Amino acid sequence: MDAHSQVFFPLTLQELFSAWARFPSAVPFAGGTELIRNQGRSSLSLPINILSLDKLEELRRITRTERYLEIGSMVKISEVINQGKTVPKALRQTLQGIAGPQLRNIATIGGNICHSSRRLDTSAPLVALDARYELRTSQGSRWISASRFSSFDGPLAFNPQELLTRIRIPLEHWDYSIHKKFSDSYPGGRAGGVVVFLIRVEKNILTDIRMVFAEKTILRDKYSETFLAGKKLPLEKKDVLHYIELWKSYLSAVELDGELLRLKLLNFIESSIINLL
Repeated sequence: MDAHSQVFFPLTLQELFSAWARFPSAVPFAGGTELIRNQGRSSLSLPINILSLDKLEELRRITRTERYLEIGSMVKISEVINQGKTVPKALRQTLQGIAGPQLRNIATIGGNICHSSRRLDTSAPLVALDARYELRTSQGSRWISASRFSSFDGPLAFNPQELLTRIRIPLEHWDYSIHKKFSDSYPGGRAGGVVVFLIRVEKNILTDIRMVFAEKTILRDKYSETFLAGKKLPLEKKDVLHYIELWKSYLSAVELDGELLRLKLLNFIESSIINLL
């Protein structure tokens, strides 16, 4: 059963799922930045029924243990940034590159993760950092990896009437962490996205390497990661060149939004890995 033009403000998740059961077409509403994006009209077009998450205090918490940082899905992007070095560098820098401070004070990290038609900025570092997401329904909860949730090619891994409630990020040390946001201010919004590059070293041995790109989908070549894992630093030139060739082969086999984006990614990969020579 559905009614017309209602906004619900549940105080608990139990109240939220109760309202959602009565109005199945209702849309969860966090910061609202995506719902009003590109709507320049004086009268906004909104879903008939809205489930506001604004009063759900349990989704606004940030907690830290020795091993993890846990962030509620309704935490504002600016609030995550304000945690400082507690937040892994790749994620913190990515969040700082999202729009301007006014939008970051409104937009939530959960909303950024849950965009349905493309993978927004936070997807790249969260996949690279092996983050996990808690998804809740009226019946219970489950944890899913960021990579599986975002899917390398396909829709987000939501079940019907399921809500993202927490993001759990391992607090692991990375010796080398860089990111780059490609501008999407080209005709048709082409050649955008975020890419992150992470490296972990132990006793001069490269033990882990991650390169993840997020835009319309998630790009990550695990074969190239496996190839370099265990190599001694500085890397030999032949290994660096082979790593670059592996990425060239990978990118040639996936669908990208134009040749310009392919070239940008290759330039980023080359400049990042050459620093390890």
